[in-house]
Amino acid sequence: MRFIVVDGLDGAGKDTHAQLIKERYAARGETVLVRSHPTDDNRYGRRAKRALLGRGKRNHLKASVYYALDVIRSIRRYYGTADTFIVVRYLLGVAYLPLPLARVLYKLFQAFLPTSPYMFFLDVEPVESLRRLQKRQEQEMFETLEGLQTVREKALHLVEGWHIVHTNRPIEDAHAAIDAILDRLDGEQP
Repeated sequence: MRFIVVDGLDGAGKDTHAQLIKERYAARGETVLVRSHPTDDNRYGRRAKRALLGRGKRNHLKASVYYALDVIRSIRRYYGTADTFIVVRYLLGVAYLPLPLARVLYKLFQAFLPTSPYMFFLDVEPVESLRRLQKRQEQEMFETLEGLQTVREKALHLVEGWHIVHTNRPIEDAHAAIDAILDRLDGEQP
C-alpha cells in the first residue's frame, strides 16, 4: 500500500493536490481513498471543526484534541484498505500548539502513527494563504496573517525529511513538482 500525506498551511491547496494525486493513481486502475481532516463523518471531526470556528484557548485546545482523535480514527479504520491511501492534514495539526509542546507531540505521534516517504508539505507564503482564505465563507481561529506566519514557522521546524513543495505558483506548476517526486518515489518502491 502506498501511504501519502498532504499537509500544509490553510490555503496551500492540500485538497486540490490530493484530488490530483488521487486521479493519477485511479487512472492506473488502483483503488484510492482520500481522508481530509477534520472530517464530517464522525463526532471527532465535527467537534474539531466546530472548535476551529470558535475563539479562545478553550476552543484552541478542544480543536487540537478532537483533530488528533479524528486523524487517529481515520488511520485505525482506513489504513491498508486501498492501494493508495491519501491523508490530508495529518501530523502537522500540532503546529497550532506552542512549539515545545508541538515538538513533543509530533515526535509522539510519529512514533505510533504510520509515516511514509510520500509525505508532502505544501508551503505557501502567509500573505498568499490569507488572500486565498478570504474567499471562504467561514474563518477559522488561526486564519490571520500573524497566526499563519507563526504556524508556518513551527511547521517548517517539524517537517524534516518531508517533500516541501512551494504552492505560491499556479496549481499546474506546483503539481508538476509533486508528480516528479511521485514518479521518483514510485520508481524506488518494490
